[in-house]
Amino acid sequence: MRGWSALFYKEVLRFWKVSFQTVAAPVLTAVLYLVIFGHVLEDHVKVYDTVGYTSFLLPGLVMMSVLQNAFANSSSSMVQSKIMGNLVFLLLTPLGYWSWFLAYVLSAMVRGMAVGAGVLLVTAGFIPLTFDHPFWILAFALLGSAMLATLGLIAGLWAEKFDQMAAFQNFVIVPMTFLSGVFYSIHSLPAFWQQVSHLNPFFYMIDGFRYGFFGQSDVSPWLSFSLVGLALIAVSTLTLYLLKTGYKIRG
Repeated sequence: MRGWSALFYKEVLRFWKVSFQTVAAPVLTAVLYLVIFGHVLEDHVKVYDTVGYTSFLLPGLVMMSVLQNAFANSSSSMVQSKIMGNLVFLLLTPLGYWSWFLAYVLSAMVRGMAVGAGVLLVTAGFIPLTFDHPFWILAFALLGSAMLATLGLIAGLWAEKFDQMAAFQNFVIVPMTFLSGVFYSIHSLPAFWQQVSHLNPFFYMIDGFRYGFFGQSDVSPWLSFSLVGLALIAVSTLTLYLLKTGYKIRG
């Protein structure tokens, strides 16, 4: 147990030493989204009868920040270690693949949750929010950050250079995040695009997370929880298999 906890501590320390870049900068980005979109659309968009647009937008931005930063942490750490060549020092240790998985995923979850908490704290005094179901807020934050941390580990194992890593993030993670209902309710879309949105697992993470604040959502939180949980099990199984076989990390 001390082995994985040491690696976990090293990974947390890695991003925390540059927290101005890894935590403060994403918080600022989310706040800018909130200020710009909220100011422009507050009087023009109504999603729920009792919830203003800016209040509706905030949980989506919090969850988007959690997801993107959890992915960025595990993926960048893995690909950076491969390119710089210091991954060999981990391979020389007696750590098993479960230790690698726990350390990388949990440290990425810490970064994602730290950024999400930062966005909430910065905006808490300016935007009215309710916390109708705190359990769902925490449950989806943990599930979502774990899911994206695991996907980040898969991407980091696959990528052999930073260009490949950037392509994965720009063409897969960012579009799926932005098209998941962060800025809108899917009921405002045409019927075809509503069906397409239901194929996006990120939609269920954000919709379930938003339900925890307002008690209103586009689909049942239990359905969202079940689908996200199944997706997490699937990607975790794949990641553990890749780590066990040494995919692109052992010659």
